Amino acid sequence: MTTRAATSTTSDAAAEAGPDAPAAVEIATKAGQLLLGLREQLSFPGADPVKIKSVGDRLSHEYISGALRERFPDDAVLSEEGADDQARLEADRVWIVDPLDGTREFGEADRADWAVHVALVERGVLTVGAVAMPAAEITYSTLDVPRVQPQLRSAPRVVVSRTRRPEPVMALAAALDAELIEMGSAGAKAMAVVRGDVDIYAHAGGQYEWDSAAPVAVARAAGLHVSRIDGSELVYNQANPWLPDLLICRPEWADKALEVLAR
Repeated sequence: MTTRAATSTTSDAAAEAGPDAPAAVEIATKAGQLLLGLREQLSFPGADPVKIKSVGDRLSHEYISGALRERFPDDAVLSEEGADDQARLEADRVWIVDPLDGTREFGEADRADWAVHVALVERGVLTVGAVAMPAAEITYSTLDVPRVQPQLRSAPRVVVSRTRRPEPVMALAAALDAELIEMGSAGAKAMAVVRGDVDIYAHAGGQYEWDSAAPVAVARAAGLHVSRIDGSELVYNQANPWLPDLLICRPEWADKALEVLAR
């Protein structure tokens, strides 16, 4: 599989970025390739989707954790699939990883809306993010994500979960007379806003830091609005990694979305 970046990346840009963002892109992309290979091996008539998902989670976690230890042995790692070492709270650099975001979609052979997240927090600041969408053959990252351009729609497109419809999100969609677009993983939803396919991704149903760290880093680098649904800042590498809500949207819809969500 040939994975393309969100835009062309020059060697000069990569050099200026230092090793962190290129490493995040490479590791997320490679993990995605491993997952694609695994899904092909395990997806046969009668295959157990639960097994496919659990093996995928473990395989990706082991690869990413090992790659980060090899390249950045002094850094801490917070992964959805790993034990939470609270020593990370004292670390200057912490990688926040979701080895397989959208396990439901990964278990369905024809779906592409799942992702791999690799993000870096330095002294409490989210600095690097890579979101690989392996089945779509693309990795978005803070290294080279294009800035969003003004886009006028009379009513926004709001991306929502296939299976969960939190009341605040549905109230937002109703208030804005929005078109609803169903999609799987958090990373896939966030990157749909980055691409301009949708205008608003609001989540109020419960998440952890690894669900949003890399997508938020990429969305912010693209010039999108990112915050909690009350407008407060998204803060990462906390003792409790529960970060239950977020808003990622085009800047022109931010004020209205926050106004509605505050009701």
